[in-house]
Parts: sequence; structure tokens; C-alpha cells
Amino acid sequence: MTAIAPTMQAFFTDRLMTQLHASPHTIASYRDTMRLLLAYASQQHGKEPCKLHFTDLGAPTIGAFLTHLETTRGNGVTTRNARLVAIRSLFRYASLHVPEHAGLISRVLAIPGKRHDHPTVCFLTREEISALLAAPDTTTWTGRRDHALLTAGVQAGLRVSELTGLTVSDAAVGPGPHLTCHGKGRKERATPLTPEPPNT
Repeated sequence: MTAIAPTMQAFFTDRLMTQLHASPHTIASYRDTMRLLLAYASQQHGKEPCKLHFTDLGAPTIGAFLTHLETTRGNGVTTRNARLVAIRSLFRYASLHVPEHAGLISRVLAIPGKRHDHPTVCFLTREEISALLAAPDTTTWTGRRDHALLTAGVQAGLRVSELTGLTVSDAAVGPGPHLTCHGKGRKERATPLTPEPPNT
């Protein structure tokens, strides 16, 4: 067994899970990145994944892997950059545990992210909000539930994952009603609730 396997295992168990308390989504994303990278490097070097060395994962291989993601797998620049972030995170961890590969690691860490235009996040018009809130059948229990969820989503500007992660304790009713949301990056915010959603 080479140094890659124990380093990668410690990266997930010690660094991501124990030290950083990374979210399950982050861990799954990093896991998928490493799986793709090892499969690609294995094919390129003609070795089984368990026989790969850090020297097989140098900057040329990582660069070719990132190009492969875009050209062969059809990934966009955002996904390509997210994969690179995961790889850099692993290699930063490895720099402390396999210092004999410091030169190789520094060259991988120097691979830049790809620049791209960020799309403008647009908002719903009054007509779109009205149509969205009118869609559920409020004569049924599930329709009333969906209407309440959509209204909360519109008022608080929630992501789908934030909306589906809400619990009863996140809603404060009475004087100063508000909704507490646990968002991306473990950030928490509170949004006031009004009788009618905005722009209706």
C-alpha cells in the first residue's frame, strides 16, 4: 500500500469529519472528486488505484484530469473549480503528512482556478410569485403545506435545501414573527415574517 490510501483516509476522518465538522454534502462531494481522480489516474498510468503513488498525481495529471472533466464529462467551469478545491484541500493536508513530496504538492497547489462569468441571480416578478403561490390546491392538507412552504421560501429567499431542512422550532410566531434558517456554510440568519409575501 502506498502513502495515498492512509493519507486520504486520514484526510476524510481526521480533517473533514473531526476537525472541520464538514457537512455530509461537502464530504460526499469531496469523496466523489477523489473517486473520479483515482479512476482517471489509474487509467492514465495503467495501475490499480491502490498502487498509485503521489508521484502519479502530480500537477500534469491533475491538470489533465481537470481538462477531462470539462471536455469528456461535460462539466462546467463551476464544477471543475469545485473539484480543484477538493483536490487542493487534500494536498494541503498531505503537505503536513508526506513532506517528502513537498515540491510536487506545491505545484499542485499552484494550479489556478478557471475564471468564468457568474450569472446574475434574478428575482421573481409579482405575477410569477402569484402564480407560484396559487399552484398548490389549498383544499387539501398537502396543498396547504406546500403553500406554506412556498410562502416561507418567497419571504425568506431560501434555497431548496434550506426550505426542506426547516423544522417547527425554526418558526417564531407571536410578536415579531420570524423564521430562523441554517444555511450554506453553517450560517444562521433570521428573517421577519409578514402577513403577505413581498411583491404580491
